[in-house]
Amino acid sequence: MTGMSKDSLAGKKVLVMGLGRFGGGVDSAKYAAEAGAKVTVTDTAGADKLAEAVNELDGLGIVFHLGGHIENDFADADVVIANPAVPPENEYLQIASRAGAVVTSAMNIFLRQCPARVVGITGANGKSTTTALTAHILEKGRQQQDTDYPRVWLSGNIGARPLLGILDKIDPDDIVVLEISSFQSELFAHDKISTYIALLTNLTPNHLDRHGTFENYCAAKQNLFKYQKPSHRSKPVSIFNKDDKIAQQWYDLYQKDADRICLKFSADDVENVTRDTFTLAGKANLSNLAAAITVARHLGLNIETIRRTLTDFKPLPHRLELVSEKNGVRWYNDSISTTPDSTIAALDAFEQPKIIIAGGYDKQMPFDTLGREIAAKAKAAVLIGATKNKIAQAINNNPNPRAAVMLAESLEEAVRQAGEEARPGDVVILSPACASYDMFDNFQQRGSDFTRLAREL
Repeated sequence: MTGMSKDSLAGKKVLVMGLGRFGGGVDSAKYAAEAGAKVTVTDTAGADKLAEAVNELDGLGIVFHLGGHIENDFADADVVIANPAVPPENEYLQIASRAGAVVTSAMNIFLRQCPARVVGITGANGKSTTTALTAHILEKGRQQQDTDYPRVWLSGNIGARPLLGILDKIDPDDIVVLEISSFQSELFAHDKISTYIALLTNLTPNHLDRHGTFENYCAAKQNLFKYQKPSHRSKPVSIFNKDDKIAQQWYDLYQKDADRICLKFSADDVENVTRDTFTLAGKANLSNLAAAITVARHLGLNIETIRRTLTDFKPLPHRLELVSEKNGVRWYNDSISTTPDSTIAALDAFEQPKIIIAGGYDKQMPFDTLGREIAAKAKAAVLIGATKNKIAQAINNNPNPRAAVMLAESLEEAVRQAGEEARPGDVVILSPACASYDMFDNFQQRGSDFTRLAREL
């Protein structure tokens, strides 16, 4: 079953582990069912929570085992397609492996089967914006400049088009731009697989609750570069942020490899005339722009064409998104911020007095640096969730903190407190520095609730 093509799955017993309330496993289940496999879907969540995803698979002859996993499903499977959120050491995946099943993921299957050049973008912060911006520049640039690729596809962890559902539509001359998470790249080691172009935005501690240590997290990300191979009769391309310490170290390592092309980018490389056409705030977004430009230039677009593509690029939802402006106060939704460093970048994006709403699920991240930055740069901090006391302590550990610290029991209370504290000219930023799972289903729900509350205030 090399490559997991549809032909190779016909008649096989395929188990999809992790359907997801937002359809994460729907793509894999459809792919296997349409291939003629005998498909079973298993998820710890119940049918009531997965109703929308289950309905999407109606009529495909799929068996559902929801509300818990059954050992025999894993022991009897020929192939297990696991959701990236499931760690490789999961006991059920181990059962499948010991029984001789092939354990894989939708991303691995896609990379095995995709005939086109793939751009893989990863990092702790900025990878979604960089991915969307890269695809936007390439797509708009294709329309303005004679290029050698007819179409651009955006997918991966960013949540755009389903990976496996677009495989049959992709031609060899196309370009595919993927956001790749550490959970996904961790599994690249299984198949020793990666992308034609690989780009790292930056590396700071994240997902330590999954990876255990920062070193393990970095190792998962590094798989994107470690397993690159020549593609389309060309050397693989590795792109690094020269303003990031670890990215620079990796550049120094990989540029010694004569069988690959290594490139670097920096926010400072973006010329003023290009900055003037770019509407996203903050130096972090300039770094994202520099990364996207590096990919586009390598793929044949000139800088004049790239500048013309920037005028209509809109920030992604939940990423420093202006959602309300009332009484001289601007409210920004940065719910995508799930690390201290991304919240620090949000603080640095504005010159105005800042009120920050932060806190959430505890990923066992250190908050010392975040506390220092909030203490020095924010007017006030309204803290919520499981980490609110940790962040408060990190702020108050600094002598004479500038920021007033307030605790709230809910996002609604936090928005109300921020509104009472704000004055004309202030900005209020939801930038949690934490995941959302203690209070919300995901960061999208958190951001949408914040947007509604800010507009209703």
